[in-house]
Amino acid sequence: MMRATAIIPFKPKNPKSRLSCVLDEAEREAFAEAMLLDVVTAVKEADCQPVILGTELFDSELVQVTIKDVGLSDALNEYLTCAVTSVLIIMADLPLADETSIKRVLETKKDIAIVPGRGGGTNVILLKDPKRFHVDYYGGSFLKHIRIAEECGLSYEVIDSFRLHTDIDEKDDLVELLIHGTGKSRSFLEERGFRLTTENGRVGIERIGKS
Repeated sequence: MMRATAIIPFKPKNPKSRLSCVLDEAEREAFAEAMLLDVVTAVKEADCQPVILGTELFDSELVQVTIKDVGLSDALNEYLTCAVTSVLIIMADLPLADETSIKRVLETKKDIAIVPGRGGGTNVILLKDPKRFHVDYYGGSFLKHIRIAEECGLSYEVIDSFRLHTDIDEKDDLVELLIHGTGKSRSFLEERGFRLTTENGRVGIERIGKS
């Protein structure tokens, strides 16, 4: 199994706006950082070196690269042209990621491994030779990345992983985190009064103690 640099895009200020119905801005920033730390723990346990690609610096001992006046894809592509090791790009809102699921990606025999996200996105992508590939996020990035791999003559594997497929964007997504999470982000929710509910046979979520 290869070692790789794990690039983790991260927005420290006013993140996860779709969670504003249950978390205020300060809470969303703290929650986003908790999820980031869960992802960092997972990539370290999988023997990868985490590097944070952020919209601005934030208080952390983690290695950080700051985006300056460019979009995510341009910033990542600039990094890829200079990469000297394999690169694992993994989103910061995957708090269910663990050592096993990440190692499954790293063990691919193909040139590229891709884990799709919901709605056509790309949650994780492993590039063994990053200089031969360029990313194009947003607007159905999964299919675009498949097409780019084919155009570049690179073999690829699509990996089906519940833990890497489950990104946290909306209130209902918090259900999966409370059921399956074990890290800092689950503790964050529990400490703020979030709990599971069951109504009409479906599991939901509610917050106790804050109007």
